[in-house]
Amino acid sequence: MSTETVDPRYVSLDQWPSATAVEAMLEGQMAAIAAIKGQVGAIAAAAETAARRLGDDGRLIYAGAGTSGRVAVQDGVELFPTYNWPQERCVFLMAGGPGALLESVEGAEDDAAAGRVAVAETMVGARDVVIGVAASGRTPFTVAVIEAARAAGALTIGVANNPGQGLLTAAEHGILVDTGSEVVAGSTRMKAGTAQKAVLNLLSTTIMVRRGLVHRGLMVNMRVSNRKLRGRAEAMVADLAGVSRAAAAAALDTANEDIRAAVLIAQGASRSEADALLRAHDGSLSAAMAAR
Repeated sequence: MSTETVDPRYVSLDQWPSATAVEAMLEGQMAAIAAIKGQVGAIAAAAETAARRLGDDGRLIYAGAGTSGRVAVQDGVELFPTYNWPQERCVFLMAGGPGALLESVEGAEDDAAAGRVAVAETMVGARDVVIGVAASGRTPFTVAVIEAARAAGALTIGVANNPGQGLLTAAEHGILVDTGSEVVAGSTRMKAGTAQKAVLNLLSTTIMVRRGLVHRGLMVNMRVSNRKLRGRAEAMVADLAGVSRAAAAAALDTANEDIRAAVLIAQGASRSEADALLRAHDGSLSAAMAAR
């Protein structure tokens, strides 16, 4: 596997001045991001299909082991505060269980049977989208999750850093980011992990955009959880509805801090009318505003 090979350019890394070593590692990080360019179309296609599949009650399910699993969890947990994605609609299948987020669980990544059990226990079905992440592309637990999830009718997406059979062929949508050798051989928390996180950022954000949770570049389904975010929400409503800050605040109160509904209310809709418009247009604020 290319992620495991020793790059002769860095065999004396431990003898270099720290600034030189840091510069070399930075160049590796930049190369990791550049490697994603060829996968833009694949990411977009996966995101569009996922957004349609999720509908009103489908779940995003992330699967992985070790570093790749932790990167996947990091992406998913941000969806609740950023887009108010329901927590019950985001599931994590981590090899070794939740404890593996903090400590390595020996042999967990090789347990394909555990992957199949996790899919069965989670009751994965046709409305779900399962994203498997593995630097090698061959991690038995993750490949088994994707295979079982696909057999259960779920939409499956695989993200890997090595080409070949396994995750990329098991999933309906395979996203290969071939980051090559690491500066520190085998340390996939570096280039491979950076590329994985960037791909997941792009994938999940595009899904949220296609689900209508972004309007004019703003997170209009953001969870208002503190004073700073309340102020940001008021500014959004005032800007999008073309009303004063005070009117925006009143609309947010009426909408129970639902930003999309608050925009429609600020423009003259009742709460029930705002909710009906959003339901009729799959939550898209753009479409709901155009229909008034």
